[in-house]
Amino acid sequence: MERSVVIAGFGGQGVLLAGKILAQAGMDEGLEVTWLPSYGPEMRGGTANCTVVLSEAPVGSPIVDEPSAVIALNRPSLDKFEGLVAKGGALLVNASLVDRKVARKDISAHYVAINEIAREIGDTRVVNMVALGAYLRVAGTVSLAAVKRAMARALEESGKGKFVPMNEKALDGGYNAVA
Repeated sequence: MERSVVIAGFGGQGVLLAGKILAQAGMDEGLEVTWLPSYGPEMRGGTANCTVVLSEAPVGSPIVDEPSAVIALNRPSLDKFEGLVAKGGALLVNASLVDRKVARKDISAHYVAINEIAREIGDTRVVNMVALGAYLRVAGTVSLAAVKRAMARALEESGKGKFVPMNEKALDGGYNAVA
């Protein structure tokens, strides 16, 4: 089993952190992983994306031409990455910011009001964890529990441990938003 996901959005949406946490959770579950970040010169407001590959076998390359899933947190990301999703793959769309539907019929599209869920939790800075929770429900690559543990470690190591409970709620909110 090899699964790949591109997480894409504006700088400041926590795209790179979500990818790092997913990669760490994969390692914690014994998978081989790669994490490849990409971002423009302006961190906040510019575009950012990362690719995470999770596999039971060694990963040949962190570069993925046809990811099995894409998380599009904004319209430019949907426009850029929709065509790359592998046939039969999944596209998770932030319905809060994206004003169009997925055109392709050979992939599954999932629309989640990610920003609204984050607002209901109390802080729009958890958009990335809402999206990651929804992705876990759609793709099932690693367990929600493993991601929660990896997220808690990442926040505690960066001195932001007080945000762990809110981010756990965000992961649960995204996970439960997908039918």
